[in-house]
Amino acid sequence: MTDKTAVQALVRPERYPRSSTYDPAWLIGLDMGPNPLWLLEDLATDLDLRPGMRVLDLGSGKGATSVFLAREFGVDVVAADWWVPAEEAAAVHAEAGVADKVEAVHTEAHVLPFEPESFDAIVCVDAFEYFGTADGYLPYLAGFLRPGGQLGMATPGMTREVRDLGAIPAHVKAVVGWEAIAWHTPEWWRFQWEVTELVTVTSARMQADGWGDWLLWARACAEVQPGGEEANAPVVEMLETDGGEYLGFALVTARKV
Repeated sequence: MTDKTAVQALVRPERYPRSSTYDPAWLIGLDMGPNPLWLLEDLATDLDLRPGMRVLDLGSGKGATSVFLAREFGVDVVAADWWVPAEEAAAVHAEAGVADKVEAVHTEAHVLPFEPESFDAIVCVDAFEYFGTADGYLPYLAGFLRPGGQLGMATPGMTREVRDLGAIPAHVKAVVGWEAIAWHTPEWWRFQWEVTELVTVTSARMQADGWGDWLLWARACAEVQPGGEEANAPVVEMLETDGGEYLGFALVTARKV
């Protein structure tokens, strides 16, 4: 597979028409996890995002998802991330022509500097697994949503709970170790959120062929990133071994009561 073929495999208008209008090389250059625009485009089908809404992009990384939200839905975005300086993200937003629609904020997910009930929606793509599994996190986060506000997240998921399996599958453990403990099923997330009685879950599902999407992304990164083959080869092997038996992405949406 050549570099061009690897990158072009990420252009899939039949499945992801919105994402396919974005340069995949640009997206790989902002890499912090498997194709975030595919995840966000799929997740957004379970949300009702409208122009003028104020949306928190939680764990926004280097800025790709915030650019997508502003361009595709006309929402006003607050892009919040702990690992990426606000100035770096803001430069990406400006280059993409959405600086007037996106505000970059450097903050940690447990100390969000926002007013209560100040967002119409909160989205989180490939970050919730790092901070959102604690029993008290959903109640904390819901406090920033207006009544009727929407919450949506896409996170690495498992088709069966590690607790039920009795151990992390060997091919997964070899690559990510204990991290997979936080990769839950959609059903786990549904209960975790709804038991609070603060939100009503509107959708909880595994992304169709999510492991396959992840594999395409890892192969492309292996081909085109400096040092990418060494960094991504274990992930490629993990996903090829898994074949969708356990791994994928959980997509969950809810409305605040």
